[in-house]
This record gives sequence, C-alpha cells and structure tokens, in this order.
Amino acid sequence: MLVRDAMSSVVLTIGPAHTLRHAARLMSGRRIGAAVVLDPDTCGVGILTERDILNALGSGQNPDHETAHAHVTTDVVFAGPEWTLDQAASAMVRGGFRHLVVLDGTEVIGIISVRDILRCWIRGGHTKEVRSSTAVPA
Repeated sequence: MLVRDAMSSVVLTIGPAHTLRHAARLMSGRRIGAAVVLDPDTCGVGILTERDILNALGSGQNPDHETAHAHVTTDVVFAGPEWTLDQAASAMVRGGFRHLVVLDGTEVIGIISVRDILRCWIRGGHTKEVRSSTAVPA
C-alpha cells in the first residue's frame, strides 16, 4: 500500500502568525495532531505538532502570544505519494516524529500519521503477534 492510499488529503494549513492557542483550537476541533504552516514570505512549508504546542506550554510560554512561526519545525521530512507505507514508517522512526507532509512536486497534497499507517496495516492483515513473558503489575 502507498502513502497516497493512507494519507489524509484534507490538511489543516495555518499561517506563521497564528497563535498557539488558535492553532491548538483548530487542531483539537478537527481531532488532528499536526498543522501544516505555510509561510508566504519564505515560500516555506513547516509543521506544527501537538508536541510543539505541549513543549511551549510546558516551558511556561503564553499560548495567546506565542506564534506558530516561533515553534514550527522547518526541517521537515516530506513523503511522496508513491512511497510505500514501510518507507514512511521508516522515515518516521529514523526522525523520531509521527507525521509526514506529503508533497507532489512542491504542492502539499496530504499528511500521513503513524495512526494512518497502523490503521492500514491492521485492516490489511499486517498485524504481528506480540508475546510477552512478563506480567504488567496493576
């Protein structure tokens, strides 16, 4: 299965001047964990994730004053629509992140999350049995 088959083609895009509170409200309302940040001044594509917002709040920053621009990840790893889900999952593991922006050329056409990949693998019968020999205390 390919990234184009699993990605969400409805992408929340915000500008760099959005406050973290506004971004969080939009993400929460759509039940998503990331927004693509498009900066028309730099023609750059970045990503703002729930982790970015959590880190800002955890360090005491004000979500009504902090902007997406100050917290956006700009060294984004992009996926192509023709990537396999294995390639996307490998990129996520290597980079330590849970979302990939999907580009077709220079155009953002989607976003794919770990959850999207897992959902496809489970539906496709690619689940692996996990066995544990230790009990988890209650």
